[in-house]
Amino acid sequence: MKKNIWLIVGAIVLISIIFNVVGDSFASLLLIVGAILVYVGIRGRKVPAADPQVLPSLTREREAHYLKSGMTAREIELFRETMNQTKHQIDKYQKNITSNNKLKAIDLRHDALRASKALFKELVKEPTKLPLASHFLYTHLPNMVDLTDKFIEINSHEIKSRETYDKIEESTQIIEQMASLIAKDYSQFVADDLDDMDVELSIAKQSIKRDNE
Repeated sequence: MKKNIWLIVGAIVLISIIFNVVGDSFASLLLIVGAILVYVGIRGRKVPAADPQVLPSLTREREAHYLKSGMTAREIELFRETMNQTKHQIDKYQKNITSNNKLKAIDLRHDALRASKALFKELVKEPTKLPLASHFLYTHLPNMVDLTDKFIEINSHEIKSRETYDKIEESTQIIEQMASLIAKDYSQFVADDLDDMDVELSIAKQSIKRDNE
């Protein structure tokens, strides 16, 4: 993108100098206008959205990490497909939250988005623990995305009936419950790490006590 812009600017400067030297200012003006239109067209061109079905390239470091974890090639493929889908769902969930104040407030109360991102990172570090996050991956997060999608759609209605307001209220309550479940998913996933920390702290305290005695 930047390369194209600098090429256009360079061409404008160079050819403008040439036209000015030969005295053809009108042609120079046309050239500048045309270059500006090309620049505007490049700036306005939208970047296509990432296809959730297309997996990002696998780095050697990441592949080595998966193999070191004892995963087979097929397991690595399935894991990457699951995580790619999960990433797109988290991105969608975040987009939905930022577009509505009620959804923002719910997330602030439960920190479900941050819990989702943190759980995603933990799974990348420890891919063999994927089964422990099955409720989050295959039920809670997908349901949350669907619920927030429908909530935004209903909430955007120009004219709202009593039934519409009832549906909004019902959706809000269910989204609140789902946010709580996602936060719980993360807490349960890292529970073993916290238990290990408790053991290490206990051993360290006993060692300090013995040294003091």
